[in-house]
Amino acid sequence: MIKIVLPDIPNLHQLEVYKQNGGYTAIKKALSQSPDDIIDQVKRSGLRGRGGAAFSTGLKWSFMPKTTDKPKYLCVNGDESEPGSFKDRQIFEYNPHQLIEGILISCYAIGAKTCYIYIRGEYHKWIKLMQNAIDDAYAAGLVGEAMKSTFNTDFYCDIYIHKGAGAYICGEESALMNSIEGKRGYPRVKPPFPAQNGLWGCPTTINNVETIANIPPIINNGWEWFASIGEPKHPGTILFGVSGHVNKPGVYELPTGTLLTDIIYNYAGGIPGNKKILCIIPGGSSMPPLRGDQIEGVKMDAESLKAAGSAIGTGGIMVMDEDTDLVKVLARIAHFYHHESCGQCTPCREGTGWLEKILKRIIAGKGSVSDLDLLITVANQIEGNTICALGEAAAWPVKYMVERFRDYFEQRVSKEINLEVANKVHSMRHSSITVEGIVH
Repeated sequence: MIKIVLPDIPNLHQLEVYKQNGGYTAIKKALSQSPDDIIDQVKRSGLRGRGGAAFSTGLKWSFMPKTTDKPKYLCVNGDESEPGSFKDRQIFEYNPHQLIEGILISCYAIGAKTCYIYIRGEYHKWIKLMQNAIDDAYAAGLVGEAMKSTFNTDFYCDIYIHKGAGAYICGEESALMNSIEGKRGYPRVKPPFPAQNGLWGCPTTINNVETIANIPPIINNGWEWFASIGEPKHPGTILFGVSGHVNKPGVYELPTGTLLTDIIYNYAGGIPGNKKILCIIPGGSSMPPLRGDQIEGVKMDAESLKAAGSAIGTGGIMVMDEDTDLVKVLARIAHFYHHESCGQCTPCREGTGWLEKILKRIIAGKGSVSDLDLLITVANQIEGNTICALGEAAAWPVKYMVERFRDYFEQRVSKEINLEVANKVHSMRHSSITVEGIVH
């Protein structure tokens, strides 16, 4: 198994161990080349963002202006608040120096001298671990102005951790920048894009933690090597976070294009009790779910999942067996996005609330078949009508779950209606007997 980001090396989080295994050689190699050469290599490697959009990393870097009288910034998005996603913290804990080295190379390529690592506030343990690694790198002269003498260069870069405060919306790149600036975490209207008007109005690039951690191996081994791994249109490895009804939940680093069924049965140990799979969400809670009877042959890469009717997202694979109550699952997801909506856009602010109310009504046994159509209608009113992608994140699970499991939801609604009718009849009979007893 190829492991780029999380190799099997004990104590790799320690600076000396990382250096003994080739650490900080990639930055030396990068500094001997021009920034344009580095960007070109990353482009040719085919590295695509690991934060959800799967956009070309090298192309994003090329958007940064070559000349400007303003400082440039790199933001590393480690907010990781997507339900079902828990991969970035593995890098913080087990391979922080590869992330730091990736930051140094990235900043050199785009001309930035300051990087902010934005980490979700609930990650207390991982914030501390990451800060320890940064402190060690500073003490060794690998980060900051001491880099000039360590690497005999004019380039240097400072790295700071910025803690989030529990808002999912700050995982959106422009809300993240507002949060760093001390403002409310509202997404910004685009254009202008961050490369033109980012932090404090200065050119800024935002990349995910896993994306940046892939940079040192690309520089050390060559773009051809990276491009040869996995699917040609979406090369490299991905950290798949597998959770739910599997025997061995965890994070698995595997080449793109690995069969979804192989990940579940060969790596995650299959389903407890050998039960059937009812539903899978392949990329974190915001991605369109897939029916369990339709996952055979589905590969885990951006293009394959798009063809299957979903998306790679953060690579968080959520597995649900045949006994799962999908209505309750969907209601819980809807509650999350309703709670986490920043409220800036009316379709999202109001629509997420309606999605949750309708689903709760169904759970309470007061729903109807028409509610299923109403759920899809509300989701369609949210999708594509908001400033940021939280609208889609809230709409997609509901819309596609109801559409793809229509039979399940119709049976569930009918069952709840019949149960409610039966309870009412029972209540009326009991009341009638009691009244007769009093009268006679």
